[in-house]
Amino acid sequence: MTEYLAAVAAALVLGIQTSLSPCPLAGNIAALSYVGRRVGRPRQVFLAGLLYTLGRTLVYLTLGMGIVAGLLAAPGLSIFLQTYMNQLLGPILIIVAVFLLGLVRVGVPGPGVGEKLQRRVDTLGVWGAGLLGVLFALAFCPISAAWFFGGLIPLAVKLHSSLMLPGVYGLGTALPVILCAGLIALGAGSVGKAFHVMAAIERWARRIAGTVFLLVGIFYVLRFLYGVL
Repeated sequence: MTEYLAAVAAALVLGIQTSLSPCPLAGNIAALSYVGRRVGRPRQVFLAGLLYTLGRTLVYLTLGMGIVAGLLAAPGLSIFLQTYMNQLLGPILIIVAVFLLGLVRVGVPGPGVGEKLQRRVDTLGVWGAGLLGVLFALAFCPISAAWFFGGLIPLAVKLHSSLMLPGVYGLGTALPVILCAGLIALGAGSVGKAFHVMAAIERWARRIAGTVFLLVGIFYVLRFLYGVL
C-alpha cells in the first residue's frame, strides 16, 4: 500500500513537473490566455479550466491504459517485465532523477496556437478549452515524452496501474491552469504571481522527488542488479 501511495505521489509530481517544463508550459500559458479572455464570466472561466484539465487527463488516461494493458497482455513481454522489471526500474529511476535534479537540461521550443486552430477553438466557445487540453496533451515534446514514457509508464507497468497513475499524471499536467482559472474566477488579478509561486513550489518538489527517485533507483540497482542489499 505504501509503495502504491508513493507511486501516486510520484505520478502527480511528474505531471506537475511536465506542466512547468518549457515546452508544455508554453501550451499551458496559451490555454490560460484563452481562459483569461472570459474574465467577465467567472463561471465560464472556471468551467474552461476544468474542461482543459479534463481534456489533458483523458488523453494521458487513454494512452496509459492502452500502453500498460498492451504491455501486460502480451504473454512473452508480460513474463519478461514481471521477471526483469525490478532490474530495469532502477536505471530508469536514476535517469529520471538526473533530469528532475537538472543535471541534464534539454531546451526545446514550446507549441504554438496557430491562427486556424485559434479560430476553430473560438467557434466552440468555452468547450474549446477541452479541445486545447486534448491537443496540447497529444503534442509530445522530448521533455514531456521522457516524463510520460520514461517515468510514468514503468511505474504503471510495475504496479499494474493502467487507470490511477496515468489519471493522476494527467491531472498534474493541467494543475497550474485549473488553479489559475480558479484565481481568475475569484477576481484575483495577480495570476502572474501565482505562476511564480507554483514555479517555486515545483522547483522544491522536483528536487525532493529527484532525490527520492535517485535513492530508490540506487537501492533497486544495488538490490536487484548486484544483490548487495
